[in-house]
Amino acid sequence: MNKRTVANLAPAEMKGRRALVRVDFNVPLGEGGAVTDDTRIRAAIPTLQLLIKGGARVVLCSHLGRPKGGPDPKYSLAPVAKRLRELLGRPVTFCPSVVGTDAEAATKALNDGDVLLVENTRFEKGEEKNDAALAEAMAKLGDFYVNDAFGSAHRAHSSTEAVAKLMHPAVAGLLIEKELEYLGNALDRPKRPFVAILGGSKISGKIDVIDALLPKVDALLIGGAMACTFFKAMGFETGASLVEPDRVDMAKALVERAGSVLILPHDAIVAPTVAEGAKARAVKRDQIPATEAMLDIGPETAASYARAILSAKTAVWNGPMGVFETPPFDTGTNTIAQAMAEASAKGCTTVVGGGDSAAAVEAAGLAAKMSHVSTGGGASLEFLEGKVLPGVAALDDRI
Repeated sequence: MNKRTVANLAPAEMKGRRALVRVDFNVPLGEGGAVTDDTRIRAAIPTLQLLIKGGARVVLCSHLGRPKGGPDPKYSLAPVAKRLRELLGRPVTFCPSVVGTDAEAATKALNDGDVLLVENTRFEKGEEKNDAALAEAMAKLGDFYVNDAFGSAHRAHSSTEAVAKLMHPAVAGLLIEKELEYLGNALDRPKRPFVAILGGSKISGKIDVIDALLPKVDALLIGGAMACTFFKAMGFETGASLVEPDRVDMAKALVERAGSVLILPHDAIVAPTVAEGAKARAVKRDQIPATEAMLDIGPETAASYARAILSAKTAVWNGPMGVFETPPFDTGTNTIAQAMAEASAKGCTTVVGGGDSAAAVEAAGLAAKMSHVSTGGGASLEFLEGKVLPGVAALDDRI
């Protein structure tokens, strides 16, 4: 990575200085506001500990959810501050405003090693507009800037891009460094065979990733409902399956261009509806009934994909193989997760894109067995597409 990181900071650049740290604490909250999944909070801990040890005065900012039109108590970061206190094992002050005199005063009251979390950045209307005035107000909260919010790095917002251009040093946190290292090495210097597995519901959301990966991989395995758009392009019956009619011609062109690199499911698990799992059965891909839908890859496909993953030296996975939240349509996704874990144990570099794929390996208890599980679904997709991530581009270049 050609960007400066928090690990490159000199002691004098940290000690006694306020570090404005953009983290991704966009976590799910349950009854009573309790954090139900603290994965993203835990992912930020190494950067925070490094700053605390260096004597920085740590000021954290993050968004949470999609509040509309301003502050909304149900999207407050106050419960996150509570969980962060437990994980860090030290006090974390919470500031109920994002910017302004109260927030500035709170940052100036910090001592070396103290931690402060300000309120949800999206409570400020200018945040998602990358508003320059808001960025100037945010810049008053710190003396240097650290971006460790990979899950938001593909967004050009005031707290991820505009403020980084106003503060120096502006460096990447350890999480962003790790994300870009694993994703970058997989794309630019993969050990071969290099296998990519793409799932999910829509081909439209993955078309740029498919385009970007095809010239680089040895095999591109397709699963999920988006396989049905390919099936339609091949003239197969797709029944009640999710198909994107306006993408059929594109799918047909992809199949023709990709040749043997693009691999589609050989069989499918079908049922009349997701709710009728008891009626689920396996059929060949050209035998999907007119009244039923493909809801998972079939057992032959799952076994074949698992063999391909186990023969790989680099494997990148983004998107589930079926409706994995609802058994028995989780079998294909779980088979891929298990194969990725087994491949890791054999020395394969395994990278799981964020979002549903990350949720699937977490649910299966296999996250720790992957080389890397990304914290950013959208960001990892855009990186795989070859796009520049604004939140990374705005940081200082490594000299």
